[in-house]
Amino acid sequence: MNGNAVRAFILILVAPALVACGQASQQGGVSAPGASSAVDAADSSRAAASLSDASASSHTAATDSSTASVAPAPSTSGFGGRTGELLNPDDSTVVFLYHELAGIPPPIDQWAEADSRVSFASGPDKAARRSGVRAELEAAAAAVRGIGFIRLSMNADLSDYDPTYGEFTVRGLAPSSVVTFKAFNQQVSLRFGNGRDAQVWAVPQAQAGAIRDELGYGRGVSLDALLKITGVQPAPNGGTLITDVIEYEMREARGGKLLGRVRPASR
Repeated sequence: MNGNAVRAFILILVAPALVACGQASQQGGVSAPGASSAVDAADSSRAAASLSDASASSHTAATDSSTASVAPAPSTSGFGGRTGELLNPDDSTVVFLYHELAGIPPPIDQWAEADSRVSFASGPDKAARRSGVRAELEAAAAAVRGIGFIRLSMNADLSDYDPTYGEFTVRGLAPSSVVTFKAFNQQVSLRFGNGRDAQVWAVPQAQAGAIRDELGYGRGVSLDALLKITGVQPAPNGGTLITDVIEYEMREARGGKLLGRVRPASR
């Protein structure tokens, strides 16, 4: 048998074996070289993503534990999915907000008629005054749509330091605390649903003495609090807005010196 014949005979013997190996590889789940590279690349991508997620989680955890008094902007929505924010709203705005959240249409015609600019207007001017006041009230009602957060400045008092628990109590944020708004012969109360946690200001005992010295006599403080609206309770001639305190900045009342930034514990 010459050389060409030998080589042809060997190819005839080897070809079926190669086909069988290829079939066995496919049945056993072993991919072709190109597919294997794609799988390796996908695995590497997933591994990199996992490491990235793990790194992000570690960073978040470290941030939360080491800067518990510094809170980021809220990432969740307020009552009914609302994300808008009011800054130190006046009484009438909160009354409009209550009606919006409670789903109770405000009696704009009645309020317009009771407005002194209408009630004391002379006959020829009354219709124009009424139209102008009604337009103002309708604009005010529209302005509170989508509001789910309130930034509120308020005064409060601190308790004496409790060394047993290592904390002050911020009395203005207690569950029993109420902030009242009155307009249009209606009263809307604002309460703190997480007041039990929000009122606690945990401070190491080594720092408590310096804070007491800053406060002096009276223990008065001012708060700038971010509140998330979580519910509404209708009542005759008004109602109640339930909020959770997301964070607050606390300053000494007399000189305005910053005492701390606090994020209450999650419930």
